[in-house]
Amino acid sequence: MNVFRTLVRAHPQGIPAGEIAAACGVPHNTMSSHLAILTRAGLARSERQGRIVLYRADLDGFRGLVGFLTRDCCGGRPEICAPLLEPLIDSCACPPEKSCV
Repeated sequence: MNVFRTLVRAHPQGIPAGEIAAACGVPHNTMSSHLAILTRAGLARSERQGRIVLYRADLDGFRGLVGFLTRDCCGGRPEICAPLLEPLIDSCACPPEKSCV
């Protein structure tokens, strides 16, 4: 979650994979694996700029995931979905110290 939060905070400029890894205290190869998983899941995008690979949150992919979970997991019943979505909305305003960067 910290990696995704970091990507969202760096949106739309993006952030190098190495910078995310250093800030999170994770080896570069481990972070690259995590970022590749987020990219395959449609939650992140990468763009090579010379020797640097910048990562950005894919907000359309995130919206799609939230929509899917709301429709399929909640069965479209707002009384079930509302209590699940409120903490998500509140966490969007979390203080910067909760992210890696």
